[in-house]
Amino acid sequence: MMSSSTKPNLIAILYIATFMSIATYSYLQNRKFSFMPVVKNSLCQGIVVNDTITPLRDNRTFIIAPYLDNRKNRMTRVIAIVHHKEVKELYCLFCHPSSGETHISKAEIQVLSDRFEFPYGATHLLCPLTENWDPHYMTIQRSPKNNTGPLPLFEIRNREPEGSLVDFTVCISTMFGEYNNVLQFVQSMEMYKILGVGRVVIYKNSCSKLMEKVLDFYITEGIAEIIPWPIDSYLDTSSHWHHAADPKDIGYYGQITALNDCVYRNMYRSKYVLMNDIDEIILPIQYPDWKSMMQNLKNKHPDAAVFFFESHLFPKHVFTPNDPFNISSWRKIPGTNILQHVFREPDRNPVENPRKMIIDPKKVIQQSVHKALQAYGGNIYVPMNVGFLFHCRVSHQPQLPRESLIRDISLWRYNVSLVGNVSKVLHQIAL
Repeated sequence: MMSSSTKPNLIAILYIATFMSIATYSYLQNRKFSFMPVVKNSLCQGIVVNDTITPLRDNRTFIIAPYLDNRKNRMTRVIAIVHHKEVKELYCLFCHPSSGETHISKAEIQVLSDRFEFPYGATHLLCPLTENWDPHYMTIQRSPKNNTGPLPLFEIRNREPEGSLVDFTVCISTMFGEYNNVLQFVQSMEMYKILGVGRVVIYKNSCSKLMEKVLDFYITEGIAEIIPWPIDSYLDTSSHWHHAADPKDIGYYGQITALNDCVYRNMYRSKYVLMNDIDEIILPIQYPDWKSMMQNLKNKHPDAAVFFFESHLFPKHVFTPNDPFNISSWRKIPGTNILQHVFREPDRNPVENPRKMIIDPKKVIQQSVHKALQAYGGNIYVPMNVGFLFHCRVSHQPQLPRESLIRDISLWRYNVSLVGNVSKVLHQIAL
């Protein structure tokens, strides 16, 4: 039995504790990130999802993956796609694997600025983490209240190293439209290997059966990592970069979202990440490979986060006269033979040439196609005599006569190794 003399003291303690709880809660509510009280529920019994794209129940929010980001303020950064007008509030629910406890916090919704007027855009959801707490799983929902029914659980990546550390990873996004440019793909992959790639990450929407066979070869070899990218199962996708050219839900098959996911997926698996398409190759000019080039550039610019390389277009309809690389065994392979195209278009003044980049993934915060939107370091524009982006594709200036084009055989520095390696791969795949 409790004595009557202890009752006033207990009431006072309870009053003070209640007051402190209310004051703490109000303080947290007024902060940019607001934590809700710790609760115990059935969240840890939710369904762990492994799909690359997971729609929430509102069908206006699509989760790609959460990543631990403790570079500045400890948080979980969730790569997502959201409708920029209709999604105004989201909540992060964290699950502790052993106790079953959960933390709920309000997400800061950052729709990336390069949305190009499409309704849906690449988005970062910033979810703060409490100190000394290491959740393994989380989910996102529209309300701070727990929904009924099982919730999708996402494993938080980058909590510990995943996969082998390599010097260079190339991020390819996105492969779509039943892609079948087999010969150019193999040539690009073999050039990447010559230049020093350790991993090529490909966000694949669709490709031909023949291309599937090629991808399987590189997966078995250990160089390719294929990320399924079925974005057109959820959104009306455009193959153009701007909404005015093709008014759909999202631009270029969600390319910017895929690039952001690729940065964080490889943040602690790769020293550098290259952001370019499969028909593009960053060619070193003063150096034999990427490693020697980047060692020199990094020594000169130790605080840089992004190294830009100017793109130069080599039109695929202009062939080399007296072609030394019209290889008979390659003729039956669908696609472009880049060794046959060594005439580049002149600059289109005053239009600036686009650029692609090599980034330090640990320093990049938000990524777009031709620039890093946010980073913890500066930008370096690499001179063309050090390196440039070889881009073999449909011409920007088809009206130009041949004499206006510039002969540039930089690629031919690698022709012996490239021809031998490509022929060997085509033979091994039995194309």
